[in-house]
Amino acid sequence: MNQPDNVPVPPAEPLGMVDQPGHPAGQWAPSGDTPGVNGHDADHLKAAKMHPRDTPVPGALPIQIIGLHKYFGDHHVLKGIDLDVTRGEVVCVIGPSGSGKSTLLRSVNLLEWPTRGKVLIEGIDIQNPDVNLDKIRTRIGMVFQSFNLFPHMTVLRNVTVAQEKVLERPRELAQQVALDMLGRVGLSDKANEHPSQLSGGQQQRVAIARSLSMNPDMMLFDEPTSALDPELVGEVLAVMRSLAADGMTMMVVTHEMGFAREVAKRVIFMDDGQIVEEGLPSEVLGNPQQARTQLFLSKVL
Repeated sequence: MNQPDNVPVPPAEPLGMVDQPGHPAGQWAPSGDTPGVNGHDADHLKAAKMHPRDTPVPGALPIQIIGLHKYFGDHHVLKGIDLDVTRGEVVCVIGPSGSGKSTLLRSVNLLEWPTRGKVLIEGIDIQNPDVNLDKIRTRIGMVFQSFNLFPHMTVLRNVTVAQEKVLERPRELAQQVALDMLGRVGLSDKANEHPSQLSGGQQQRVAIARSLSMNPDMMLFDEPTSALDPELVGEVLAVMRSLAADGMTMMVVTHEMGFAREVAKRVIFMDDGQIVEEGLPSEVLGNPQQARTQLFLSKVL
């Protein structure tokens, strides 16, 4: 179906973009066969004229959180979180409901604004009022529990609309990139279908493809399988495993302990707004040192 040119981009979906320096060796990037991601978008990169204060600092950590506190009214949700995420690292955040996991993740791109503390993205203080926050957010792909797909649009159009509206890619180029990313998540044959014709797992994979089409530097996943039927969880986790294997920097809030054990380079256990324990999956999941971690894992493993 034809879509009007003024279709809005979902406001809650900060996605990665391409008008930035090339990916360092070992960092995930779309295949070289994807036009525009490695070639044609060079013109858009030049046209963007990114201000130096919005430009990634060479060698800086993708994510650095310093002394982060968050209050909702009198409720102290995050209590002095310090966290570094290195390039290509997969960090899984686990813990009971209400421990602050999702609030921490949403603070990374300021969907939740910290009450106190700092968030640095690729060396940039994104709370600095002089920084173009929208431009920074476009380097951070985010996948939520809900899929946030436009129900009246085809799968292909769902994956192209942000490319056209945010990156100003020509429609033909956006479609080529979208088809490449849909192929990456195993949904090339669903391009002309609508979300209502897909399973929950397929819709979540479309959401991942939409984020990847923007060429993000990092990905945030907020319990991406929690809304899925158990038999559909595996197909989403398979895509995430593939991204991790290709070197994508990822921060994942999850209840999938098997995924955390297999894929994470580091597991963080949170409770009551604090990091209680962190380390290798074999350490935190296999031999936890803190009593609170032990109690939690005894109930979920």
